[in-house]
Amino acid sequence: MPDDSLRARIDTSKPHSARFWNYFVGGKDNYEVDREIGDQIKSIFPGLVDVAVTSRRFLGRAVRYLAEEQGVRQFLDVGTGLPTADNTHEVAQRVAPDARIVYVDNDPIVLAHANALLTSTPEGRTAYLDADLYDPEAVLKAAAGTLDLSQPVGLMILNTLGHVADYEQARELVRRLMAGLPSGSHLVISDSTATSEGMIAASEAYNSSGAVPYYVRSVSEISGFFEGLELVEPGVVRVPDWRPGPEDAGAGAVDAFCGLGRKP
Repeated sequence: MPDDSLRARIDTSKPHSARFWNYFVGGKDNYEVDREIGDQIKSIFPGLVDVAVTSRRFLGRAVRYLAEEQGVRQFLDVGTGLPTADNTHEVAQRVAPDARIVYVDNDPIVLAHANALLTSTPEGRTAYLDADLYDPEAVLKAAAGTLDLSQPVGLMILNTLGHVADYEQARELVRRLMAGLPSGSHLVISDSTATSEGMIAASEAYNSSGAVPYYVRSVSEISGFFEGLELVEPGVVRVPDWRPGPEDAGAGAVDAFCGLGRKP
């Protein structure tokens, strides 16, 4: 349970993106206000549930690819959100028990559940940082307490960058994070996209709910985050189409795109 100071920072009167997303993927760490806006948005755009589910599956495939095929043993997961099934450290350490994972978020509801993330194999290590995406250098400095930043890192930024209203600022934040990581590191991004009227309407409904706004972007803008990196095939695609598994068959044209790029 969160202590009194942390509980005081948690606002249950307005929807919250991490709790809202947790509701969509079947989690239990949400409140009535989150479920209400979730049900409202599902009535506007049922496809957002598919976005949430398929984005979570993409996380698993991306982490397995990096751990199994690229030998990555370190992951920096920025914008962690609330823990559900198959978190980054669980996927990575199933492949490589010695993998090290640092989760980063600055939200009190996520911090309150950090203990659920702070599990690890005996050989590996998992840490949580209460830190801010808007200060990439501080994030990297703190992460260096767990990760060896002279060795490749998988930087995960999933369904997070939409909180940065200005696109060029979002790109600069990504560039600054990648600048602190060595050659052979990888950037993994997925996000909702303004690729249908339904998604745009869902985004507008969410942003008018009193929650911290979340802005959906174009596919070309998602691609722009990978400038200067070597895109891994199949490039920037809809999340079910990135090296799909059997569970992704028939997922359809979800309004979320993703990619994975390697730093030369």
